Amino acid sequence: MFEDQTYNIPVCLWIEESYPQTAPICFVRPTHEMMLIGGQYISNSGEVVLPYLEEWKCGECDLLSLLQVMVVVFGDFPPVCMQPHPEPEQAPCWLQFHKQAEVLSKTDGSMYLDLTGEDDLPFQEHETNC
Repeated sequence: MFEDQTYNIPVCLWIEESYPQTAPICFVRPTHEMMLIGGQYISNSGEVVLPYLEEWKCGECDLLSLLQVMVVVFGDFPPVCMQPHPEPEQAPCWLQFHKQAEVLSKTDGSMYLDLTGEDDLPFQEHETNC
């Protein structure tokens, strides 16, 4: 829970053969939409650094308690955030309003100027007699 919202934080627990005598090695593994926030309990590589892990005692510590500690700590210090979405790049102003001019003939022999934008919608027609 963070600011009254529930979030799913992907974690990876590396359990060695020496478990439960030794603590698992834990990492936060952000999805491609997330960004890792290093801090007091998360290294820049995403490794979880909690006193619970550092003070691991066989018979007193277990995976369920570890996950409960992570829930509490990550609620106070979120280890991930959403990746900022860059604003869609816009074409320069002059290009957005660039029009293609074309002289077309009507069936009666008269001609007109067709100004079509990049969206292929007619902009304006000016009739001329040539």
